[in-house]
Amino acid sequence: MSPLAEIAVITAVCVASGALGSLLGLGGGTFIVPILTLAFGLDVRLAIGASVISVVAGSAAASPRYLDEGFANLRVAVTLEVATVIGAVIGALLAGHLGTHVLYTIFGVVLAFSAIQMLRTRRDATTDTLAVPGDRLADVLTLHGDVANGSERRAYRVTRTATGLTMMTAAGTVSGLLGIGSGAMKVPAMDLAMRLPLKVSTATSSLMIGVTGAASAVVYLQRGDVVPALAGAVAIGTVVGARLGSRLLSVVPVATLRLVFLAVLLVISVQMLLRGLA
Repeated sequence: MSPLAEIAVITAVCVASGALGSLLGLGGGTFIVPILTLAFGLDVRLAIGASVISVVAGSAAASPRYLDEGFANLRVAVTLEVATVIGAVIGALLAGHLGTHVLYTIFGVVLAFSAIQMLRTRRDATTDTLAVPGDRLADVLTLHGDVANGSERRAYRVTRTATGLTMMTAAGTVSGLLGIGSGAMKVPAMDLAMRLPLKVSTATSSLMIGVTGAASAVVYLQRGDVVPALAGAVAIGTVVGARLGSRLLSVVPVATLRLVFLAVLLVISVQMLLRGLA
């Protein structure tokens, strides 16, 4: 395959990756890194460098619609970004000192952990706000909100904000380390720990990953891990896919969204673990 044809194929694949990443709140990088390394045989560091750029582009494309439709919780996003940005810079700095097999293994473990966490079932926070434990920090920061539920809007309450901040620091570190946006950790953190509705969690995660990615992108650019042609193709495909995914979020059932989320995480985690342990 010629270089031009390969770039065209990568762009097309990234459209699908960006749509799925936006729909699940993962960021396209979760799928782009495995695709570029497993399918196209690229060095994992170059794949991560391109993924970081795509994460920023995809978030910028999807976030406006999530905000307009009221799915993303801006106050939660801004609060948690304080932790994720710090973690992203730490992770990006660490990535330059770890071997490729270590990066593959960490990637697989993170995705497997996220899938296991999402297997835990709970009653959706929009159906019973009284069951959500009180949280003084969430009250002070007025993080609570409401989300569309059919023809009406349902209120939800945010809890365990301090736990969320701790988990977001870890998520930011993984984001900077692997260039994935770390939505695979952010969504379970907001969904299970902070008790946000799943659609709010995915939309808020999509909003956050752009800022997290931008913080780590500076380090990757300075280190020379970003190939302009590759990063451009990946970013264009991700932007187109992210806009498509943001349109689908309002019509996809939550049960279907959770099922797709789990299936994708499990498949990718197995592939990356096999590569890391080979």
